[in-house]
Amino acid sequence: MKKIYDEILLAKAQNRKLLAILLDPDKIEINHLSVLIEKIKMSPATHILVGGSIVESDKIDELVLLLKEKLTLPIILFPGNPSQISLHADGILFLSLLSGRNPDYLIEHQINAVPLLRKSNLEIISTGYILIESGSQTAVERVSQTQPMDRKNIELVCQTAKAGEYLGNKLIYLEAGSGAKLAVPLEMIKAVSKEILIPLIVGGGIRSHQAIQAAFESGADMVVIGTAFENDSNFFNFR
Repeated sequence: MKKIYDEILLAKAQNRKLLAILLDPDKIEINHLSVLIEKIKMSPATHILVGGSIVESDKIDELVLLLKEKLTLPIILFPGNPSQISLHADGILFLSLLSGRNPDYLIEHQINAVPLLRKSNLEIISTGYILIESGSQTAVERVSQTQPMDRKNIELVCQTAKAGEYLGNKLIYLEAGSGAKLAVPLEMIKAVSKEILIPLIVGGGIRSHQAIQAAFESGADMVVIGTAFENDSNFFNFR
C-alpha cells in the first residue's frame, strides 16, 4: 500500500477531497460486519478510521483484520489511548490534544504507546487534535477532562492550529466530537485552512451530504463521518 500521508498530501495538492468513515469498535457487531462492509463499498469513502474516546471492546484486532480482508481502503487507527492500538492496521493518527492542557493527552499516552509502536509496521502520522465547543458535552471532553475551544474564538483556534503545525504535526484535526449538536463552524474551517499549510481534517456533528460538501468548500481536506453512518448505514445511498 502507498504511504497514507503521501496520498493525503497528493490529494490536497490536486484539490481532491477525502472522506473517512469512523467505526467505533464498541458499536460494531462482528456478526453483522459483512453487511456494513458492503455499505462501505458502495459509499464514497476513501479511508476507514477505527477507534473512539472510550473503547471497551476486546475485538479491535479482529475488526481490523476483517476490514482489511474485505476492503482495499487504508485502515487507520484513531485511538483514545494506547490500549486501542492494533498492529494489524495500516496507520495511526498519533494524536496530541492541543486544545486541552491535560498532560496525559498532550504527551503521556503517546509515551506509553512507544513500546507498541516500536515493534509495529504502522505508518505513524502525527496529528494536532483540536476539540471545538459543540453545544453539548462530548465523550472526548469527559474522558480527557479538558474544555473544548470556544467556537466563536476563531483567531485562537487558528493560532492553536498554526502552533501544532510549527511543532511538526502532519495533520490538524478540528473535532466537534461524537454526536455533537453543532458541527465545527464553516467560517472556522475556512480560517484554519488558510492559516496552515498541512492538510485539515474536520469531523463531528456532520449529518448530511450538504454539510459534507459545505465543509469541503470551506477548506477541509478530509471530512470524517461517524455517528451519521452508525445511525444509518444507508447514509450514502444517494446515487
